[in-house]
Amino acid sequence: MSKSPESRDRLTRRTPGWAIVAALAFAGLSSAFMFTLVVPLQAELPALLDAPREETTWVVTITLLVAAVATPISGRLGDMYGKRRIILALLVALMVGSLVAALSHSIVGLIIGRGLQGLTTGVIPLGIAIMRDVLNPARLGTAVAFMSATMGVGGAIGMPVAAYVAENFDWHMLFWLALALGVLGFIAVALLVPGDTLLSSGRLDIMGVIGLAAGLTGLLLFVSRGADWGWGSPAAIGSVAGGVVALALWGWYQLKTTDPLVDLRVAARPAVLLTNLAAIGMGFALFGSNVSFPQMLELPAETGHGFGLTMMQAALVIMPSGLIMMVLSPLSGQLEKIFGPRPLFTIGTAAIVVAYVFVLIFQTEVWHIVVVNCIIGVGIAFSFAAMPMIIMRAVPANETGVSNGLNALFRSVGTSSASAVMGGVLAAMTTEVDGHPLPTNDAFQVCFWIAIVAAVAATILTFFIPKQNPEAHASIPPREG
Repeated sequence: MSKSPESRDRLTRRTPGWAIVAALAFAGLSSAFMFTLVVPLQAELPALLDAPREETTWVVTITLLVAAVATPISGRLGDMYGKRRIILALLVALMVGSLVAALSHSIVGLIIGRGLQGLTTGVIPLGIAIMRDVLNPARLGTAVAFMSATMGVGGAIGMPVAAYVAENFDWHMLFWLALALGVLGFIAVALLVPGDTLLSSGRLDIMGVIGLAAGLTGLLLFVSRGADWGWGSPAAIGSVAGGVVALALWGWYQLKTTDPLVDLRVAARPAVLLTNLAAIGMGFALFGSNVSFPQMLELPAETGHGFGLTMMQAALVIMPSGLIMMVLSPLSGQLEKIFGPRPLFTIGTAAIVVAYVFVLIFQTEVWHIVVVNCIIGVGIAFSFAAMPMIIMRAVPANETGVSNGLNALFRSVGTSSASAVMGGVLAAMTTEVDGHPLPTNDAFQVCFWIAIVAAVAATILTFFIPKQNPEAHASIPPREG
């Protein structure tokens, strides 16, 4: 998308680049924190809310569901109406959702609040798109790597924070904390991020929004609730069948209409399509560790494969993966400039394979799990840095928001699948200990093998991603700072 001298002049900013990146990264960290915010409370929610467990699972499910549906839509809105403006709107949704949940004592209010919190996931792909618009190309790779890493960093670091608050304060304090993060993020973005001038023309494809929401809702309900319903139950079969039909009709409509929500011709480009398919595996690997490792660490030592750690201790064992992602993000950006994003993506996915193979062999000491989480941190840092750069080199500048939103959607499909599949395996393969059903060692082995398969598939896909010209996505204005 070409820009006039006036447009370039309007992009001139006084705020230094590092401050823009810091503001967007803080907003991204706050967004990612929402996914692990209630993890420490999951076992206690039925008692806290006086509701059956099948209803309290919606406190987690609704956030994943809303995030998956809303992220590509917010990306399109950002391309059309301004990425900064939509980020601010998403942070308002985070604040409102946090306030609703903080004041709620019922399951309905909490689910509504958590759904609004899920909307904020679009902050990360929109932040990456803003960086493409305003940063010096020489510094873009490092900034994008840092922003992309916030998806993992926020969850990993947020987990011990959430565990500490849950153990020492009333559970409503978690949502007051989320509200404070939303307020700070809003102020930072409003003050430091420049206004938008690179906008695409067109209209919002309302039918496309409805079709995508219906299709994804059907598929993700099947993935996230199928185990509770029974995979062969009428509800599960109807959900997946309805989702597939809705997405098929949506795809046909997107190819026929003008100004579609998602330009499927762009999304079908080999670089974009293969990257998005590999993103499912990476999302699965990231959330799979968040599902399996805390349970293994907190299981009683009497089981023979548990470590008997407290919730806080288990969260601290998981945290190094987030710290590794944060430390490696600048290096990831530099390596991307030297070798290109595709080799970096391959290294990242291969590291995930190594991590899960390691834990299959070594899982008798706590330090084994720490090492595995560090390796996972390396893999996620490299992979999440590479994916947006591959996509940005394959799409026009005016579709950066929706294209990165689509990539985030595929990662969300992976995380939702991991939550359902691994949660289902751990719930199905149990043994009685002091009258309580607890996951067996074989259950964890099955989970790790599933993660290996997902990571191997992602690694293979990276080899087929076409090589790209680093200048193919020119039209980024030269910037200072």
